Amino acid sequence: MGNPKFEITKTTNDEFMFNLKAGNGEVILTSQCYDKKQGCENGITSVKENAPDSDNFEKKKAIDDSFYFTLKAQNGEVIGKSEMYTTTSARDKGIESVKKNAPIASVEEKL
Repeated sequence: MGNPKFEITKTTNDEFMFNLKAGNGEVILTSQCYDKKQGCENGITSVKENAPDSDNFEKKKAIDDSFYFTLKAQNGEVIGKSEMYTTTSARDKGIESVKKNAPIASVEEKL
């Protein structure tokens, strides 16, 4: 099992985004798109700072009855979204994984 990491990538329309991957390589949080790389890097810093606090996670249910969560910054802005889960228990484990992995994750550019 590897170490957790944030991977910065470029989208097809030249925007930047990141995925937080757990030590097993599974994506546990995905960012919005940013116009500039600096904005993406600031988003990663915000995730590292806000992930340890349970109050910053919002548990949600999608139209198709799957479950997911968002991570919000102190200003209430969403800084990351999870994958879809089939159970609330799996979603809650995803939150715990982000809380545990985000603060210690390295940053890797895949540009």
